[in-house]
Amino acid sequence: MSAPGKLVPLLGGAAAAWPLAARAQQPAMPVIGFLVPASAAQVEMINAVRQGLKEVDIVDGQNVIIQPAFAEGQFDALPGLAADLVRRQVTVITALGVAATVAAKQATTTIPVIFYMGEDPVGLGLIPSFNRPGGNLTGVATLSSAVMAKRLELLHEIAPRADVFAALINPKNPSAAISTKDAEDAANVLGKNIHIVHASTESELEPAFATIAQLHVGGLLIAPDGLFIAYATQVAKLSLQHAIPTSHERRAFPDAGGLMSYGASQADGIRLAGVYTGRILKGAKPADLPVVQPTKFELVINLKTAKTLGIEVPPQLLARADEVIE
Repeated sequence: MSAPGKLVPLLGGAAAAWPLAARAQQPAMPVIGFLVPASAAQVEMINAVRQGLKEVDIVDGQNVIIQPAFAEGQFDALPGLAADLVRRQVTVITALGVAATVAAKQATTTIPVIFYMGEDPVGLGLIPSFNRPGGNLTGVATLSSAVMAKRLELLHEIAPRADVFAALINPKNPSAAISTKDAEDAANVLGKNIHIVHASTESELEPAFATIAQLHVGGLLIAPDGLFIAYATQVAKLSLQHAIPTSHERRAFPDAGGLMSYGASQADGIRLAGVYTGRILKGAKPADLPVVQPTKFELVINLKTAKTLGIEVPPQLLARADEVIE
């Protein structure tokens, strides 16, 4: 079982500790609550926020403090972490993913919330429209339904004779129903069968992969989810152990040993969320900032994993990759 979610009190750069005694010495410093479903080990997410802030002349440790709150893959921890950030009176909350955004929205109607997510925030009922989000929420949305279809197409290119695929989905994720529909719609377009397999805790990952292996699938779609990102290395090891080609939106998976990823650049999307967070700190209102969509997409293929799986990646697919890991 993973460790409970946690606030991380100290970041690199200026030694800006969170305790109230330390804050009393520097009362003017605004605080960004950074609410993340995944692991504290993924420091690149904080760096992406820092980059976005820097684009609007805000520097972590100099004129703002970033206070991370990591759920370590446990969605149940997010409401408590969000409530804690609100109690600590942070200036703005930057939330990654649907679950973190929902938790932040439920925790406050006054503190601005800047989100980065892969689903439709209007369809989820989080905001009334992209152009006029209203209320205290706005941010960046990648709309991953089209991405899910593209990822299945890529798996089909690698396994053109396969008729059956699978999708690994966390049923506790607020967007689980949407991810399920996206996977099923993508399979229908290709005329393929797809099995939905669930895992909502670390202990459920191994039996989920055992089930997938018994289905003899041509490939596995891994839904965007903080649990799977937090345990990307374990997921990659299980996919190799059971000889299952996998595809995810985040490049953290091929970096960890998964076969490939395709989707909007997470670093670029979080950077954009950082820019919006900075604009809020400078006086902008969330209701006046339209939701933006990232334009940078990337395909990453782990050729070493492909060779381990005995897969010959088509040359035309390798040519289209933004990065090949060898």
